[in-house]
Amino acid sequence: MSRIDNQPATPPQRLLPDRALPPYAYLPGQTPHPTRDRDGHSFGNEPDAPAPPDAENWRFCPDYLYGIDLFNHGYCWEAHEAWEGLWVACGRQGTQAIFLQALINLAATGFKARWGSARGMQANARTAARLFQAAAQQLGPKSKCYMGFDVHALAAQAKALRDRPLAVNPEAPGALPFDLVLRPE
Repeated sequence: MSRIDNQPATPPQRLLPDRALPPYAYLPGQTPHPTRDRDGHSFGNEPDAPAPPDAENWRFCPDYLYGIDLFNHGYCWEAHEAWEGLWVACGRQGTQAIFLQALINLAATGFKARWGSARGMQANARTAARLFQAAAQQLGPKSKCYMGFDVHALAAQAKALRDRPLAVNPEAPGALPFDLVLRPE
């Protein structure tokens, strides 16, 4: 079963170790915008449109796995972008789209937290919780695991983040004020 670790003892294992992580995590005002700024880590790189992931064979969807890697290593904006491409690819409708949109909002929660926006962090966490709950409801009471994760546990984690005050550490600017590692089944 999947795990969601709040304080990982070891750095998370990469799901796609051969796919490099960006040289920096985007944060407005501190780093160049990845795609719009000439110095951005992805400037001029138009990603290929991903195929919609197969919910049963999610382990074979590199863009989905890369989104998890990005999120787990603090690249929240970049994880948001990776999962958004998949959300668009699956037509923005249905259980899978709701689940992916919830992950997008979870990544946005981290992005807003790093940016120091308590209101943005809480709003995105609230949306993520609502979407994870909607996905769980569509999956039915007997379906606990979806695309490698316990959707109910993800909803609970998003609710906890929604209710958590933002405490920015001035000695670690840009660091997430919470530890959250997604470990699919």
